[in-house]
Amino acid sequence: MKAAAAALLLGFGLACGAASPVAAQSSVRVGGPVDQPVNSQQIDRDAPPVPSQVPGKSIAETWHGIRLGEQGTVSIPNKQAGVLIQSEGEAWRAVRNGPLTEYGTWVLAGIVALLVLFFLVRGRIRIDGEKTGRTIERFNAFERGVHWLTASSFVVLAISGLNVLYGRYTLLPLIGPEPFAAITHYGKLAHNFLGFAFILGVALILVMWARHNIPSRHDLTWFLKAGGLFSKGVHPPAHKFNGGQKIIFWSTVVGGAALGFTGVQLIFPFSFATLEELQLYQLLHAAIAIIMIAIILAHIYIGSVGMEGAFDAMGDGQVELQWAREHHSLWVEEVTGEKVHHGHHHGRPAE
Repeated sequence: MKAAAAALLLGFGLACGAASPVAAQSSVRVGGPVDQPVNSQQIDRDAPPVPSQVPGKSIAETWHGIRLGEQGTVSIPNKQAGVLIQSEGEAWRAVRNGPLTEYGTWVLAGIVALLVLFFLVRGRIRIDGEKTGRTIERFNAFERGVHWLTASSFVVLAISGLNVLYGRYTLLPLIGPEPFAAITHYGKLAHNFLGFAFILGVALILVMWARHNIPSRHDLTWFLKAGGLFSKGVHPPAHKFNGGQKIIFWSTVVGGAALGFTGVQLIFPFSFATLEELQLYQLLHAAIAIIMIAIILAHIYIGSVGMEGAFDAMGDGQVELQWAREHHSLWVEEVTGEKVHHGHHHGRPAE
């Protein structure tokens, strides 16, 4: 009985399998009466021909051109859809996830290590002379407002930008996908909008301080003595901005202009540039941003814990007169008319 039942079931399965192609064929119809079955050969013969290659070219030549990013013809408004394979994207990804990320890590880690080492060796740069208890205005309210507009927007831009470059490998494993997605989303919005505040701040900084940052012969002396940063009691003469501050100023202006230009291209894709140009702009944007972050980290260090009295310049705008005599003696002479000894500290300056 078991053998007979098995044979019966096997025969039934074979019959169903033989009938299924017929049923499948009868369910597909292209034209003609409803009850007329159509086979696969008839479908291929009746359907319009689909070109598989460009006329006059072999299949190998056609696919070689597609692989190189040749532009095809499309009937939709987005002409970019005519490019099936954009080969430059592979090069962009390789550079972004390779040298750019790796060298960027070394640059940022290197500047932090140098600043820590400098603080451990040199310590905080103190005011050498006796404090006078008098102050002198270094920056007015408008100048400080522009500085903090530029500085605060840059900090947000730097953090959100670094998250885009490194967050997937550093932050995501720590906090999980949902918090990381929220942080990245709102960081992207902040990055796009605050970019315009940063551009405005850089433009105003250029207008306010360009005339004070023209290189002079005193800058050479300042650099030869390393600004007195490594030697206690050494204070080379300087105007309102010394040689180091001029480097930071022009780095901010030139770098900020480059970031603003490339950033606008990326915020409004295909409005001003092609896809290949956008990929190049993205790499330049990230590389310039990393260099600027390193420069600004050094600026933040000197302007806060690195030098006594420096933060007051952008705090309430008033600095200790002795601090100004030591670090910007030529500027003090211009503002107050007093004669200040330059170079080394010799107690109180001559009046």
